[in-house]
Amino acid sequence: MTRYAILVIDMLYDFFYGSLKCERLHRIIPNVKQALERARDFRIPIIYVNDAHLPYIDRELKLWGQHAIRNTKGAQVIEEVKPLPGDYIITKRRYSAFFETELDLLLRELDIDVVVLMGVHTHVCILHTAADAFFRGYGVIVLSDCVEAATEEEHQWALNYMKKYYGVKIMTSEEFFDMVYTERCA
Repeated sequence: MTRYAILVIDMLYDFFYGSLKCERLHRIIPNVKQALERARDFRIPIIYVNDAHLPYIDRELKLWGQHAIRNTKGAQVIEEVKPLPGDYIITKRRYSAFFETELDLLLRELDIDVVVLMGVHTHVCILHTAADAFFRGYGVIVLSDCVEAATEEEHQWALNYMKKYYGVKIMTSEEFFDMVYTERCA
């Protein structure tokens, strides 16, 4: 049986309400919340991977300005989808959830075959995480209704790129959980 893990990427205060606020991102909050509830029902491990930058040092800050600074409100997961006991939390300082983090070790210890990505931004952190998952031999699914970017063009471009160059399966959260249900009932 395929072993899945949900990666919740950068559902952070600064992206939704703070220094890099983007109203467009709010449309995925209900979908992410519902998907997390269903993942917990299916006992699929949930791993939050969150920006936690060092102030004035991290290279990303030169491009994007100060955001998601470690130990500040801006680096906290938004209340609507906050982690629950039993969820895993990993911090990162670059776009990819894998770069210089504990993620790969955790996934291997959990015997995960496929990572399922949700969060922000489709064309940056989701894209680079998908690439690094592919390079490490994981299957990758992106839940199209649980990821978002600053513009529709960036969002669609990234989904198409990941599908074409990394073989990422793009599906809705409903399609994914229907697939999991069918697999477990077989």
